[in-house]
Amino acid sequence: MAGISLRKLNKTFGALTVVHDIDLEIADKEFIILVGPSGCGKSTTLRMIAGLEEISGGELIIGHDLMNDVPSKDRDIAMVFQNYALYPHMTVYKNMAFGLELRKAPRDVIDRHVQEAAKILDITHLLNRKPKALSGGQRQRVALGRAMVRNPAVFLLDEPLSNLDAKLRGTMRAEITKLHKRLDATFIYVTHDQVEAMTMADRIVVMKDGHIQQVDTPQNLYDRPVNMFVAGFIGAPQMNLMPATLQQQGGRFTVSVDGQVLPLPRGFDESRLAPYAGGEVVLGIRPENFHELVPGDIDPENTAPFQAVVELAEPMGSEIHLNLVAGLRSVIGRVSPRFRPRIGDAVTLTADMTNAQLFDPRTERSILY
Repeated sequence: MAGISLRKLNKTFGALTVVHDIDLEIADKEFIILVGPSGCGKSTTLRMIAGLEEISGGELIIGHDLMNDVPSKDRDIAMVFQNYALYPHMTVYKNMAFGLELRKAPRDVIDRHVQEAAKILDITHLLNRKPKALSGGQRQRVALGRAMVRNPAVFLLDEPLSNLDAKLRGTMRAEITKLHKRLDATFIYVTHDQVEAMTMADRIVVMKDGHIQQVDTPQNLYDRPVNMFVAGFIGAPQMNLMPATLQQQGGRFTVSVDGQVLPLPRGFDESRLAPYAGGEVVLGIRPENFHELVPGDIDPENTAPFQAVVELAEPMGSEIHLNLVAGLRSVIGRVSPRFRPRIGDAVTLTADMTNAQLFDPRTERSILY
């Protein structure tokens, strides 16, 4: 069993605290991803789990054992680094075997483990090469293989794909996801790339300034962000966040954005909305909820015309990203490639409010959840 518990875990460097009392339960065999902007504390947290950073306070429990003062080599973990950390003078085979050789494993055991890992990763034909003769993707596979041969209970991966090109990152995302299912081990993965987090994780931990903002499944993070930071961080392009006024008219709640009145769905919890009636809120609408036509599967009651001026159009092949100006607000919409307005055109889009979000402008917390 390799469930992991972080209990009030923190890290300080002198007077500076970079990780603040983190509480997190990671289930055995779970694929969990720590995501956030640079400097949010995600890599430091991973390094504390690995034993590469001293824990300043709190408890780290792996399985049922307190690991705060246990050396890294005795934690039954393996780490894959961003820069691969391969020995340049060793062959691929020797790089993969090195950890087992240090543990004085029998030669036949070492060979079996290396060959099995190489077969899984499709690098058997590379075993006699040295790292300088490998591509970035091949080096990453070797780094994964070196971790695999130890058969650890926990894999720690620190931005392992950040040095790869976009196409190879997509391929390796799928490979690592399949590898997790095949190895049946706990994976803790750090990235600043929310696309990696959304496509790979069982659960995502969103961090900011050393604090956990939200822990949830990828879809729940997308659909039910607990605050404005999570709403803006998860999703590409990011959610539009617009100052608005909440109003109640004829038994229906609406929001007004620079004079444009947009209805809120009747299914929203009115008890949560009522205290804000007549006051300021922040409205969140994702770019894909602006349409050039009213889709047939949307209740017209939950839509409203939204007028804006096109500032920039970015063709993406399957869609167009429109940079819009609505009153004093910059807004992004994702529309069909059939819709081709010109820069400077005044357009009227349909705003689908079904999945709209509302936030308290003072606390930045969600009003709806």
